[in-house]
Amino acid sequence: QVQLVESGGGLVQAGGSLRLSCAASQSISGIFILAWYRQAPGKPREWLARITSDGRTNYADSVKGRFTISRDNAENTVNLQMDSLKPEDTAVYLCNLVISGVHTFWGQGTQVTVSS
Repeated sequence: QVQLVESGGGLVQAGGSLRLSCAASQSISGIFILAWYRQAPGKPREWLARITSDGRTNYADSVKGRFTISRDNAENTVNLQMDSLKPEDTAVYLCNLVISGVHTFWGQGTQVTVSS
């Protein structure tokens, strides 16, 4: 069982930046995908970005060019650098890990609030 813990959320003004981190409780190996999602009140969970075990990245159109996902293998973390934040980015941000396309783990989430 892998535990995921997000950090780095908070309150920021529109146009500002935040850096989220997600720490895994153990080293991750093999074929896996690390991803970030968000969920705003009353809205479905939205996929934002992912990074594969071989380093490929993909982004949702809503965050492309503003958000950057990265991985620190030594620290067993995945990060999300968020720039040019907008009020509509306000949500709980969640980290997700899928190992071998079968085992799925979620973090508890971290709140991001962007004021106008």
